[in-house]
Amino acid sequence: MDQSRSNANQSRSADRKTVEKNRRIQMKALYTELSSLLPQTSRESLALPDQLDEAANYIKKLQANVEKKKERKRKLVATSAFEKLNSTGSSSMSSSVDLSVLRKLPRIEIQETGPVLHIFLVTSLEHKFMFHEITRVITEESGAEITHAGYSIVDDTVFHTIHCKMEDCDYGAASRISETLKKLVNTVN
Repeated sequence: MDQSRSNANQSRSADRKTVEKNRRIQMKALYTELSSLLPQTSRESLALPDQLDEAANYIKKLQANVEKKKERKRKLVATSAFEKLNSTGSSSMSSSVDLSVLRKLPRIEIQETGPVLHIFLVTSLEHKFMFHEITRVITEESGAEITHAGYSIVDDTVFHTIHCKMEDCDYGAASRISETLKKLVNTVN
């Protein structure tokens, strides 16, 4: 009976040793894979704790880089949209637009092409009502027909585009609507 207990203990001990050996082999393979993913700054092999520190620092550096890239993208998208908005007007903005300019919202830019008006409206999310007011003025007060309306949201800025066609017989309507819309937007500023 003692013999069978001794054999059972030995087999459990051997099982534990095998399990532990397999765990160490797997961990070594994972550390090797982690090390291969890091940039090779030095040719000498690092101790395991140093490899882990290097990996942690590298991940933090990558996260900071991603945040910088996201912020740069946000600025470029806002700058591009603003330049597109201003390309129809007489003033053009430099490529290094200060984002504080975006705080001076809402803004409107209107381009006349014969009986068609192209309206570019930039608002913040706080000025949601502005789009509704613009469309109301266009349709109710002037009788123009809106042929296209769209928007795009970047962070807390909304870029609207509206195209409308004026009545053929009223030649001064386009400039009257332009002035009315500009006054409406400027009262909010």
